[in-house]
Amino acid sequence: MNPAFARKFLLFAIFLAVCLGGAQAFPQNAPESAPPAVLMAENIVEYLTETIGWYRGTAIEQQIADEPGDIPYLNENRRISGAIVQLAFDFARKAERSKSLQPKAGKAQEQASGPSQGQRLAQAAARADQQVEQAQRELESLRQKVAAAPRKGRPALETLIGEAQSELAYRQARRDALREILQFSAGTTTEGADLRTQIEELARSVPDALGGVEEATREPGKTEQPAVGVPSSGARQQTLGIWGLVADLFRLYRKGQTLDQQIQSTNQLLLAARALRAPMTAALRSQIQSGDQVADQEPSGDLAAIAEQKRQLDALTARFKETSSELLPLRKQGILLRQYKTTLTNWRNAVNSQYNDVLRSFLIRLGLLVLIIAAVFALGAAWRRAIFHYVQETRRRYQFLLFRRIVIWVVVAAIIAFSFVTELGSVATFVGLLTAGVAVAMQNVILSVAGYFFLIGKYGIRVGDRVQIGGVTGEVLDIGIVRFHLLELGSGGTDAQPSGRVVAFSNSIVFQPTSGVFKQIPGTSFAWHEISLTFSPEGNYRAIQERITAAVDAALKEYREEMELQVRQMERTLDSISTIELRPMIRLHVTASGIAVTARYPVGPQNAAEIDDRVMREVYTAIDREPRLKLAESGGPALRTETSAGNPA
Repeated sequence: MNPAFARKFLLFAIFLAVCLGGAQAFPQNAPESAPPAVLMAENIVEYLTETIGWYRGTAIEQQIADEPGDIPYLNENRRISGAIVQLAFDFARKAERSKSLQPKAGKAQEQASGPSQGQRLAQAAARADQQVEQAQRELESLRQKVAAAPRKGRPALETLIGEAQSELAYRQARRDALREILQFSAGTTTEGADLRTQIEELARSVPDALGGVEEATREPGKTEQPAVGVPSSGARQQTLGIWGLVADLFRLYRKGQTLDQQIQSTNQLLLAARALRAPMTAALRSQIQSGDQVADQEPSGDLAAIAEQKRQLDALTARFKETSSELLPLRKQGILLRQYKTTLTNWRNAVNSQYNDVLRSFLIRLGLLVLIIAAVFALGAAWRRAIFHYVQETRRRYQFLLFRRIVIWVVVAAIIAFSFVTELGSVATFVGLLTAGVAVAMQNVILSVAGYFFLIGKYGIRVGDRVQIGGVTGEVLDIGIVRFHLLELGSGGTDAQPSGRVVAFSNSIVFQPTSGVFKQIPGTSFAWHEISLTFSPEGNYRAIQERITAAVDAALKEYREEMELQVRQMERTLDSISTIELRPMIRLHVTASGIAVTARYPVGPQNAAEIDDRVMREVYTAIDREPRLKLAESGGPALRTETSAGNPA
């Protein structure tokens, strides 16, 4: 053997092995012969099916690419994914055409026992194609002879041409019939379909992916792929509120989970490709070892031995080229899969960075919200201390505390709403619609809440006041936001006693024109009582007036100071009011039955009975004093209570 040729073959084998990643550590004891790589048809179909499933799973990346920063990753992966599928089919087609493919067990038995009916049809169709080609060549040869033959010999040649045309038509018809039968047989046979048919059927399921490998293997600067834009519905707007940040956190978390699943799917496809490359890599190593052994043999002078070495090297070279040709698409596919995985990993890292940024913003805004709310409650506590320090009146203090509580909760609700809101326009519309709905559905409750502020106003009611509402007289027990309660008092005027029943009124009663609320002026508590007497017509008009006036003044002497205090309280409470005097008033007028005397005097609800008793005693004492005053027959003293502006009866 020529040593130069052996060295060239060895260098060529080592170069291809390094390029394909197959030049690794080899075993010391090489086999005597280098067998070809053995592949199973089932493994190829299974690998193509897994590759197609992986490619269809990449469509979810279009759905999660909802930000401008996702477009470069998406376009890069779309460029690579189609090339990965293309390389898988290139490998399958090369493996199907090679001699290293091991058929199924059933097909191996059929080949051992003899050709099947489908194989016989295929052989007959191939022979028919050859016969048609041969007939076409003969017809073309006769036509050339006719053009060059003399005129006398042309009729015979034309006769031969006609016969050749008829034979060609027959053979074409026979060929077409065989092809139709073969196609029908292949279309109806699923279990016995050959590998090529299965590969082409799988290829038709992904027509968009089989565009070419050259576009994916170009340099980045020379690649021109149509850019994929983000749909308008997926465009992200600037997040304004905590609620939007929470939604972004969930969205980025789901995106990260999807990318993790894609990375895992790519890893599985890488493992499947590695398992499919394993037998071919082992065969390539064996072939390189065999080539090294043949090349290392000492040159021999025997021509037969040299010829045998040349034959072995030629066979090894042919097998090496065939195996490396099959392995090359898988190697390229492995490189692209790792590049695809790297892009997914970078995308996942970008999503993690976005997630951390959004989480940081969320925590900062949540912390600020807590601090602001804490500051509001701190101001509320200071406001409460100021109320207790500067407002001494219990009623006014209660009103200020209630107003403070309402203001604090309204401010807190507004802060929370504006912190969680994402779009101010949408929340304004929502709040408007919600307010309208609530106003319609809860108009009575809202009216009662509004009436509460009227009830606790300057001339409103407070606990302990005696009031009259809709014919019910009672003392106020409590005043709520929606309603208030009265302890009903039985009939009996100012000294009426509790009836044992509690009456509840809605605060909205203050807006009803037919139901008035009657109560004493703030700081006052009095009522007017009246005594009527009738003296005989012969009595002294002036003496009657002087005695009755003196008697009533004497009875009210101890209570005069209390009444003067209430007069001053009314003057301080009421800005514009006519002069009020809480003093007894005596009126006399002459009637047909005699001289009628009416004595009106103010009393307090707590001591009304005592005052009435004193007035009656003093009046009788004045009548019995000498000279006695004579009463008319039906003119005895008659006591009557009168509902006044000071207190309801």
